[in-house]
Amino acid sequence: MLDQAKEIRPGEDLDWKMLESYLKESIPDIQGEMSVAQFHGGHANLTYLVSFGDQDLIVRRPPFGKIAPGAHDMKREFKVLSKLYKFFPRAPRAFHYCDDEKIIGAPFVVMERRTGVVVRIKLLDCFSSFENVEERLTDAMVKAIVDLHLVDYKQAELSDLGKPEGYLDRQLNGWLKRWELSKTEENSDMSWVGETLIKSKPEPQRISIIHNDIKLDNCQFQSDNPDEVSSMFDWDMCTLGDPLADLGNTLVYHKRDQQQDDKLPFTLKGNFPTQKFLIDKYTEYSGLNLDNMNWYLSFAYMKGAVIMQQLYKRYVDGATKDKRMSQMGMVANQMARLAKETVIGEL
Repeated sequence: MLDQAKEIRPGEDLDWKMLESYLKESIPDIQGEMSVAQFHGGHANLTYLVSFGDQDLIVRRPPFGKIAPGAHDMKREFKVLSKLYKFFPRAPRAFHYCDDEKIIGAPFVVMERRTGVVVRIKLLDCFSSFENVEERLTDAMVKAIVDLHLVDYKQAELSDLGKPEGYLDRQLNGWLKRWELSKTEENSDMSWVGETLIKSKPEPQRISIIHNDIKLDNCQFQSDNPDEVSSMFDWDMCTLGDPLADLGNTLVYHKRDQQQDDKLPFTLKGNFPTQKFLIDKYTEYSGLNLDNMNWYLSFAYMKGAVIMQQLYKRYVDGATKDKRMSQMGMVANQMARLAKETVIGEL
């Protein structure tokens, strides 16, 4: 049931001797021979379990190949996780950041290991005996999102994490530039959505620490408690900005309605709640007005299209042999279409 580390995927071995020597020099109290394994759940950043006897550490680095500007920012992840754990206990503590690419070929961050279970796409057997468990897991996730958004970023010493003023403008422009760098063909839906979102941009109601990729498989639970997120992962895109943009990112992993027939590959399967459930719960817990949530959801679909296209381009360019990536171009087109359909409903 635990989210287990497995063998190293082909082509994703690192210089283990160099890493072992570096960690023993840089982190106090490490002793013994190093053993390694890899977590296979993610699609982008590479996450390794590095063990010295009974002491476990997590090492995270960007994927191999050309990296889009601003993506897979390990320095940012370290900045957040070296401080946020004091104010948001669901955040693992980061111990060390290395920017010397000679060690394992890229910057990397070293952090504590958290154990538990992670829900990926469908319900785990350990939760099958709980009543209304899909709603309870989702409700716990929404509570965790709101708790993060309520953290005082000044008190957490993260005021320099981002520039809240003009956040949505910079985000829109940045993601559209990433699309131009990663596209392998023209897409009229993306062009229309970009122009429309810029024209109809809302004003933020609050400035918060935002994770930028909260979803169930970035949350960890204990197998006997579906009502509390115990850990939250993947902080390399964290910044300061509009919290509703963060919620929009989460919504794309849930069905628009129970009859949705064009599910994305990562849409949660089974009886997980629809987007409306999350919107209603977030409204209840946060007190914010979510009347224009379709704008944020469209923006999230647009960003998702860019991310899928970046993954697809890495496959096309030969930077990864992961066969899952060969389908991401089709998913990017599907998400661009959903972005257009969603923002039309807002206008």
